[in-house]
Amino acid sequence: MGFSEIIAAVDNFLWGWPLIILLFGTHIFMTFRTGFIQKDVFKAIKLSVTKDPDAQGDVSQFGALTTALSSTIGTGNIIGVGTAVALGGPGAVLWMWLTGIFGMATKYAETLIAVKYRVKSENGTMIGGAMYALDRGLHMKWLGIVFAVLASLCAFGIGCMVQANAVVSNFQVNLHIPPLAVGIVLSVIVGLVIIGGIQSITRVSEALVPFMSAFYVLGCLAILIMNHAYLGETVALIVKSAFSARAAGSGFIGSTVAMACRYGFARGLFSNESGMGSAPLVASAAQTRNPKRQALVSMTGTFWDTVVICLMTGLVLVSCILRHPTIDSLSGNGSELTSLAFSTIPYVGLPILIVGLITFAFSTILGWYYYGERCAVYLFGEKVIMVYKVLWVIGVFVGSVVELNLIWNIADLMNGLMAIPNIIAVLLLSSVIVEETRKYKGAHLEDKDNEEIPVLKNAKSGVLG
Repeated sequence: MGFSEIIAAVDNFLWGWPLIILLFGTHIFMTFRTGFIQKDVFKAIKLSVTKDPDAQGDVSQFGALTTALSSTIGTGNIIGVGTAVALGGPGAVLWMWLTGIFGMATKYAETLIAVKYRVKSENGTMIGGAMYALDRGLHMKWLGIVFAVLASLCAFGIGCMVQANAVVSNFQVNLHIPPLAVGIVLSVIVGLVIIGGIQSITRVSEALVPFMSAFYVLGCLAILIMNHAYLGETVALIVKSAFSARAAGSGFIGSTVAMACRYGFARGLFSNESGMGSAPLVASAAQTRNPKRQALVSMTGTFWDTVVICLMTGLVLVSCILRHPTIDSLSGNGSELTSLAFSTIPYVGLPILIVGLITFAFSTILGWYYYGERCAVYLFGEKVIMVYKVLWVIGVFVGSVVELNLIWNIADLMNGLMAIPNIIAVLLLSSVIVEETRKYKGAHLEDKDNEEIPVLKNAKSGVLG
């Protein structure tokens, strides 16, 4: 067995039951520990569009949310759902949806400790994330370093080169534009955006994320209206298949409850990134008067990503298979399954899908750049920022013109591994999360945090500098 095969095998194992148990178990645990914080989701949505200019931070709460959504709403919402349905059957949609429902609690928890333990650099910018929660909250600097190394490296794969490759592939297949030309243009555009830092990235995200999400959702709604006669059967089949084996036929390959659970959980967890520790990296830069407010806002990211968009994609795919028996599950080809479903909309179906895939992948490149940069700054200090920008643009170009199977598997593996130190922080600091949740309950949610945000003395050198 070669190196590539070993990496793929380890990656498949990690993203199987080990991460399912770790992440979904944490989702359930934090749901109970926070007193079912999901019940505050509509209050959280209102907060997400409420400005808090007097609070300390670099960007608005909405800006931080859309930047986080720019990386989580991606190809996983389209191709990932198709893969889950193709491999796990229709029941996978329910299990995927449940990861979103319960995952909101973990997204809330990981963001709360990231904001609580954030620091201020000497030039006044905010820095936070799992590495600071581990460092300042648990005095486990070594584990914070492990998280930062994994996140800063895997960002180049899963958030940069793989996404650039997805953009180029769409232009090549659908518009017949050469990869080299697309790669050059994409690299230049990405460079122009990230050179302006978090403010520039959030401005683009604030404009792009609502547009691309609404555009894609409208496409899904159009298909669901076309398939309205099958919606009742679709919902019934999804629920029934989640708890019982589904025989081959009716457009689906044979699937078991175990397969539905595994692929539904795995694709859902991968899509919304709850527990990965990625979104809190940008949430730490938000203008918020206390940790709970931004934690609630970040929680809505999982709601929109999985509870809404992934669910709609799942309903579209299953209803299309029921309506068009000639569309089958294609033995695991989620990309082709999704393309066939959207092609049922005359003339505009495939363009909607193509625009969605391109904008989702582009926005993911921007969001993951900031994640990787923050972790690199923790490790090497602010002097690394310009170097990281240059390497990122190079990564975009390289990803546009080379095959990425090995890079994808390595990045996917590191993405899963970075969840482990983040979950350790969430679980070991769960009492702090409970205390902060109670502290800012009800009217106290409007209170300002009295704790002084410390200035990071080694901001220029980093922990390894």
